[in-house]
Amino acid sequence: MFRRRPVRLLVALSGVVLVTFVGYRIVPVNATTVGFAYLLLILIVASTSGFLEAALSSLLATLLFNFFFLPPVGTFTVADPQNWVALFSFLATSLIASRLSTTAKARASEAVERQRDLERLYAFSRAMLLIDRSAPFAKQLVEKLAEIFGLEAAVLFERHAGEFYCVGVPSPDGFEQELRFAALPDGSSTKSYPPYVIVGVRRGSEPVASMALRGATMPDSVLQGVANLVAIGLERARAQDLAQQVEAARQSEQLRTTLIDAMAHEFKTPLTLIKAATTSLLPNPNVPTENRQEQLTIADEEAEHLRELIDDAIEMARLDTTRIELHPEMANLDDTLQDVVASMRTEIDEHPVRILCQGPLPAMAFDKRLMKLAIRQLLDNALKYTSAETAVEMGAEVKDGVLSVEVTDYGKGIPADEQLQIFNRFYRSPSVKRQIPGSGLGLSIAHGIVHAHNGELTVSSRPGLTTFRITLPLLRPEAA
Repeated sequence: MFRRRPVRLLVALSGVVLVTFVGYRIVPVNATTVGFAYLLLILIVASTSGFLEAALSSLLATLLFNFFFLPPVGTFTVADPQNWVALFSFLATSLIASRLSTTAKARASEAVERQRDLERLYAFSRAMLLIDRSAPFAKQLVEKLAEIFGLEAAVLFERHAGEFYCVGVPSPDGFEQELRFAALPDGSSTKSYPPYVIVGVRRGSEPVASMALRGATMPDSVLQGVANLVAIGLERARAQDLAQQVEAARQSEQLRTTLIDAMAHEFKTPLTLIKAATTSLLPNPNVPTENRQEQLTIADEEAEHLRELIDDAIEMARLDTTRIELHPEMANLDDTLQDVVASMRTEIDEHPVRILCQGPLPAMAFDKRLMKLAIRQLLDNALKYTSAETAVEMGAEVKDGVLSVEVTDYGKGIPADEQLQIFNRFYRSPSVKRQIPGSGLGLSIAHGIVHAHNGELTVSSRPGLTTFRITLPLLRPEAA
């Protein structure tokens, strides 16, 4: 800006000389006309350049006005006292007009700058609300700050975590202690630390962070506005983290209670059968061999069923709290479907369940134990929501390199507004929540298992027909 001042001053003075030349040589005019021409030129200079250029132009115009247009012409002598009044009136008018024009220009410039600051503050607040959780919130916050305000470098020190987050500078070496001090209760709110400006970030009277900004050409009010937004953003992020921790604890407790209730319900049938078998054998040592063998077979099968239930319950708890780890092996889904039906013979009872496969299925690599658990959840869901005489169908086919497994029931269907929610953990339809027992975990577990296999679990439903469909890419044998 200051490098251009000599050029602007030269242009302004040249303009005064040009007006003088035109008014004296090219188009001779009277003193009044040329005075208005000078005044107009000075106003233009004041509005485009500044007061200094306008003031010097006024002085030069006054001298030239006196020399060329006030008698006696050609001298700086003023013969008529009235001309002295006119000369000084012209000079005073020029200077006052220049000052007013410059002041108006400065205020307009300040208004534009203030508007720009408000726009940047609004953009920063909006960007702060759109920050996701893919990276530390404070790190993304300082990146957005540097981007929106055009900073060369920025450092944010978060007092609660004791961490530094930097943009445009490798580390806060050299002013680390200054940042720590600014985040203390007795630290200063704003401090110059060339080439940085250090700003304390407070929530009310409590310090929460501090910032070091480089390339910040903003007034203190804007700096404090930025600091307030940063404080709000950090507090909001902490509140969200706390809410997530509370929700995780709540769901963990709900999961524990749900699994206990589910295990108590599921374990009753095999335990009852095992107890009945042992009770009939223990008091009667002379039971015929055929009856003894039958009772022992029942006890053994139900013990195996009980073991599977315990494994499933443990697996459900593990899948719901940790990342799903796959242990794929080469297997055939025909056999898996048969195993699922065989393991659920007690739940199926007299319920018609049909397995329909479109031709032989190729062997593929998948986690057999987890996939069996997922299909079991789908079949169990279908059995719960259909009457005993209504058939449930299971089918599988391969088409275009994709294997599809479907579980279809002919119950009353799932309302359209609930179809997007049924895979959420603990979700149960309000219409059947108190009528049909369940935990709300089964479909969520099945969805997680299928997703871990890079597949999809979808549902299509209307009154009288509901189909859950698992689609899996055919994995190469070496994937196992």
